[in-house]
Amino acid sequence: MELEQAAHILEKLGHPTRLGIVRLLVQAGPDGLPVGELQKHLEVPGSTLSHHISHLVSGGIINQCRVGRKLVCGVQFEKMDQLVAVLTENCCAGVPVTEQELETVV
Repeated sequence: MELEQAAHILEKLGHPTRLGIVRLLVQAGPDGLPVGELQKHLEVPGSTLSHHISHLVSGGIINQCRVGRKLVCGVQFEKMDQLVAVLTENCCAGVPVTEQELETVV
């Protein structure tokens, strides 16, 4: 995943309601949850939930599909794994020191 795509996803996640949606869907697992269940758990109006879901869908973080009469949302786990990988790619590898910084130490 490119940094620009990661930034776009993080922008879409940058709201408490959206984070709540994603966390609940992660908890639900690969089967996801119907929109009505999300609304019950999060206690937000339908129009507000729809607005936030559309942001998450456009960011590629979640998907929606019809199962009978229900609209079910699910996390794109592969995309979330890629995002975490970008954020932790060089974890604890140290930060390179420039020559100028070395000169000030000596």
